[in-house]
Amino acid sequence: MPRRVMRGTVVGDKADKTVIVRIDRRVMHPLYKKVVRRSKRYAAHDDGNRHKVGDIVQIRECAPISKRKRWIVLDDAGAEQR
Repeated sequence: MPRRVMRGTVVGDKADKTVIVRIDRRVMHPLYKKVVRRSKRYAAHDDGNRHKVGDIVQIRECAPISKRKRWIVLDDAGAEQR
């Protein structure tokens, strides 16, 4: 099964080798039929501490690295950093 790849914005980089990435999506409200924005935050593995707050990154699903980390940050070329 292919691993999911998502694009988002780094909103936290204080932890060592970890960045918090916010993924935004737009969904239709079931009652009011208005498009609303929903977001979710993912902890992703950033081995070289290369990414800072505000960077646009791609993250890919991987095997669990820690309790909350199940994603890794991809290079611009799409290769793994690990």
